[in-house]
Amino acid sequence: MTIYLSIILLAFAWAAITGSLSLPNILFGVVLGCVTLYLVREHIGSLRSFLRVGKVASLVVLFVKELILSAWRVAKLVVSPRMDLKPGIFAYPLTVDRDFEITLLANLITLTPGTLSVDVSADRRTLYVHAIDCSDPDAARRDIADGFERKIMEAFR
Repeated sequence: MTIYLSIILLAFAWAAITGSLSLPNILFGVVLGCVTLYLVREHIGSLRSFLRVGKVASLVVLFVKELILSAWRVAKLVVSPRMDLKPGIFAYPLTVDRDFEITLLANLITLTPGTLSVDVSADRRTLYVHAIDCSDPDAARRDIADGFERKIMEAFR
């Protein structure tokens, strides 16, 4: 019964997202819901998947917090009469090793104002990051390691 309810909820979520409550669109949502549940069938109902949702939510909360704080810092830097900036690129040694985790970390860094992921080394052990204020690269490395990278490892390992 729970699976049928999940399919119906996914179908109506699909209809709401697309903005069309037509019968063909709802039927397509049912098919899409069936395919989705088939793909995640091994993880449905397990305690591990439930805990993972909480850890992913924790990563999202951290990202939103960092987004707000970084936007505030960049705004203060731009508005200040003396822009005492030291932009630069620093190397960040990666702890994460899977492509998905490296890509997610690089994207989270890039989406945070004031930082930009520039490149990943060929051996996938170093991420090069440009910072608008690179006066303390060690602190920036610690922030990434204790923040995004730690949360990524908690959520996806």
